[in-house]
Amino acid sequence: MSSREPVGPARSQFALLTERRFAPFFWTQFLGALNDNVFKTALLTILTYDALSWTTLDPVLLTNLIPGLFILPFVLFSATAGQLADKFDKGRVARLVKLLEIAIMALAGFGWMTHNLPLLVLAIVGMGLHSTLFGPVKYAYLPQHLRRTELVGGNGLVESGTFVGILLGEILGALLIVHKPWGVELIAAGTLVLAVLGWLLSRAIPPSPAPVPDLKVNWNPFTETLRNLNYSRQNRTVFLSLLGNSWFWFYGAIVLAQFPLYAKNYLHGDHGVFVLLLTVFSLGIGAGSLLCERLSGHRIEIGLVPFGSIGLSVFGVELFLSSLAYTNTLPVDVAGFLAQTGSLRILFSCLMIGVSGGLYIVPLFALIQTRCDPRHLSRTIAGMNILNALFMVVAALLAMLLLKNGVTIPQLFLITALLNALVALYIYSLVPEFLIRFLAWLLIHTIHRVRSIDAAHIPAQGAAVLVCNHVSYVDAFVILAASPRPIRFVMDHRIFQIPLLSRVFRSARAIPIAPASEDPVVMENAYTAIAQALDNGELICIFPEGKLTVTGEINVFRGGIMKILQRSPVPVIPLALCGLWGSLFSRAKSNPFDRVFRRGLRSRLMLVAGAALPPGEVTPDLLRERVQTLRGQTR
Repeated sequence: MSSREPVGPARSQFALLTERRFAPFFWTQFLGALNDNVFKTALLTILTYDALSWTTLDPVLLTNLIPGLFILPFVLFSATAGQLADKFDKGRVARLVKLLEIAIMALAGFGWMTHNLPLLVLAIVGMGLHSTLFGPVKYAYLPQHLRRTELVGGNGLVESGTFVGILLGEILGALLIVHKPWGVELIAAGTLVLAVLGWLLSRAIPPSPAPVPDLKVNWNPFTETLRNLNYSRQNRTVFLSLLGNSWFWFYGAIVLAQFPLYAKNYLHGDHGVFVLLLTVFSLGIGAGSLLCERLSGHRIEIGLVPFGSIGLSVFGVELFLSSLAYTNTLPVDVAGFLAQTGSLRILFSCLMIGVSGGLYIVPLFALIQTRCDPRHLSRTIAGMNILNALFMVVAALLAMLLLKNGVTIPQLFLITALLNALVALYIYSLVPEFLIRFLAWLLIHTIHRVRSIDAAHIPAQGAAVLVCNHVSYVDAFVILAASPRPIRFVMDHRIFQIPLLSRVFRSARAIPIAPASEDPVVMENAYTAIAQALDNGELICIFPEGKLTVTGEINVFRGGIMKILQRSPVPVIPLALCGLWGSLFSRAKSNPFDRVFRRGLRSRLMLVAGAALPPGEVTPDLLRERVQTLRGQTR
């Protein structure tokens, strides 16, 4: 479905759960995550508490080996899975994967009933393969069936559903397997029923045409993995988003892996306390994922990514501090733990780490889905899954090394939080778009309340010139916040050269311009850079007045737009900013403090977009008239 398809008023993301284009797919992937974890947790639980009746091998070895065997197929077969998802209809692939799941669970059922541990371990590898094959379908399916305004909400539902499925699976697996005398039978039958139910739901997934049906599959996973990663590196923003996504799994793998021993040795709680920590964290992930749609205004708002990364560091440090403040040394159950001083602070830290993770991960998925070549999306997702698996392995090795060298679990939480801050700063220095969008998001959600009207006129793809009245020093942030993609702004060369700020402007790829009377070389370089950007299909924004208004009225539009269109005849989209005049950021002559208190910190702003004008019809006077008309619509 085209991202430029006109849509009506934005609806709640939960409405997608009533539609065939989303609901069967959602419940199929939910049941897959649920079944994976019911089976895996049941096996780990039985080996922990009843190992002697199943094997003579060391239970500690097995409980560490099984999660590794589950991850192994992600490394070996993700590259192949990505190719299959690009070559074949994704609904068909999902149904075949679900049939594979039924076969695996039937094999596992025989293993359960005969106490055959090698068969159960083989089934663990099989379920890892099942998840590997479904992974590229899971995220490449959404852009084919959801509108751009629905992608954040759809990804939020999928992420929250995945973590709730994981949580329920771990709880059910742990509870059912120890149920006497039918624990093994309940797991054997239950996992098979879940697999069959997942297959039945997958039959309702609508057709999802293959983007590259003539793709020749490379069955060598190593060369294909390298080719995928090299291809992704050509789009720097997408590649760094893949690394950012994998970093989240690194962070999560370290934190979640410590919860069992943390609950037992530091909180002195029973198994119920561990389940409580896991529940709170998972609910936080779900809440943060669902919250993304509301905070982003139904847009793909990557400004939430720095917001989430800040939370991961702040609340990771807070979990360390709250652990130090917890003084109980007596064994406690859930009720006893909740009665302890500091327990709620620990739970709040776990909850907010989860919320921050949801805010971090969902916009990254949406960014990858929209910025990646649709013909290569499944293979890109497959490459990301390989990176995720490798990052999780490195996380496990690092945690083992640090713990072996005397680092405590709370200290490990602190180290992970500080590492997260360093990684975030590094990524945002390489891709300043994240930080710039974050500043724009802060502006429109703290100081002002911004409403965009007809922002869909700003094209999601292709070259165009945006033309807007110039009211304040933060006009660019307001426009950027309404845009579905990056914008290169043309700005006065003297402002561009301001120390410190110059680095920000260069990182944002702003284009400095000067009047011919001041510096003809800078002016000519500006028009050359604009032409190159438009030839590359980018968005350019100019303020034809050439200066901020000092009266609140629109000044005369200069003729620079005509020079741009002579070199690059592209559509021109008029924009009108309303509500910024008289604010602290404008050049009104009143006292700045008076402006703050008179307008308030949550004053209303509007950005109105008009229909695109063909380049042959554009004149400076016509553009000024259109902008004036758009501004009048808000009065």
